[in-house]
Amino acid sequence: VQLQASGGGLVQPGGSLTLSCAASRSIFSFNVMGWYRQVPGKQRELVASIRIGDSTFYADSVKARFTMSRDNAKNAVNLQMINLKPEDAAVYLCYARARTEIYWGQGTLVTVSS
Repeated sequence: VQLQASGGGLVQPGGSLTLSCAASRSIFSFNVMGWYRQVPGKQRELVASIRIGDSTFYADSVKARFTMSRDNAKNAVNLQMINLKPEDAAVYLCYARARTEIYWGQGTLVTVSS
């Protein structure tokens, strides 16, 4: 299984980005897909996820600003991020879990700076 993450970049505070995680097989073969973020020197943080049945999870720090969605035609999940803050800057890693197997994408860098 391959996960291709894209959509990162440089954005000013208050700006928006949409990350995409495209899978090499049907996203419905996974129980859950989502995003972690990693900042050097800090623990990896679960940001958001979406499960079969479309229930979602969001970290408290991103609630009301980040939204997970599916793109069935592209076998992808998207993370729409608005009102970005400097503390959102990180490498964002997409993941997918199927039963006991966990798969990781390569990560995409989000930089929030004026």
